[in-house]
Amino acid sequence: MEALAIPLLLTVGGLLALQAAANVQLSAATGSPFGAATIQLGIGATLLLAATAVAGTAGAFGVLDEAPAWHLVGGLASALYITSGILLFPRLGALLTVGLWITGQMLASLALDGFGWLGVAREVPGVAQVVGATAVILAAAVIVRTDGGRLGAIRERAGWLALALVAGAAPPVQGAINAQLRTDLDAPIAAGAVPFVVAAGGVAALLLAVLAATRAPRPRLEPLRNLPWWGWLGGLMGATYVTSVFLLIPEIGTAPTIALTVAGQQVASVFVDRYGLLRLPRRPVPPARLVAVASLLAGVLLITLG
Repeated sequence: MEALAIPLLLTVGGLLALQAAANVQLSAATGSPFGAATIQLGIGATLLLAATAVAGTAGAFGVLDEAPAWHLVGGLASALYITSGILLFPRLGALLTVGLWITGQMLASLALDGFGWLGVAREVPGVAQVVGATAVILAAAVIVRTDGGRLGAIRERAGWLALALVAGAAPPVQGAINAQLRTDLDAPIAAGAVPFVVAAGGVAALLLAVLAATRAPRPRLEPLRNLPWWGWLGGLMGATYVTSVFLLIPEIGTAPTIALTVAGQQVASVFVDRYGLLRLPRRPVPPARLVAVASLLAGVLLITLG
């Protein structure tokens, strides 16, 4: 298992970047980001529920009523993360979006560890982690500047940039909550299925609320016939990520798992932008941005191994 962990987690991390790109196509077909998120989360939930049944651990759901209510809401973070990707990739590009996601993820992880929130064991950040966090923030700033150009252009997108940071903080928060749920259920795959079910239900409820409160058009279903086959894979990619992380953290540890998935995510985003993969527009990746990406990954390594 350990020999396969490095290539597996790099691939799984890359899938997160590709997942967001695939979900953009589903959103374009349905004409609704919330409709697309509901479909993909529903697919992920179905796959994980099936995996739970195959693993013979469906009985773990019988103790859900004994778990504290806040242990069950981690899936809302997935809803935020996936929906933000659908909204942000066409506006900011893969590299900038993922760079800000990673920044939010690392800062949230440090906060969870430093303050001992959500049941996480409290750990005072060391010198290496502080240096790493500084490197991540500076690298993210360079990526934003090289993408947005003038300061005025950056200000115009301030709301989208803030959304990317907040959405990036969602996975560590979800991970902390899901760790509590895993302890409650003593079944990793079942604990991964519950957040997907919650996320799908949450986004579906939001979609209904938006439709009821506004004149927004209903999601279109007819264009889904022409959706490329890979446009349906977002849910599978998300389910693969959740399952892999749950299974490999006990094998190689939390820090290496996070470092490898983040590295795969950032590298994949470079290729998505450079070559316009999955029908997204091509975006330039100048040398300064590549240096910033390398600095960001070095900062992540310091944080996770410090």
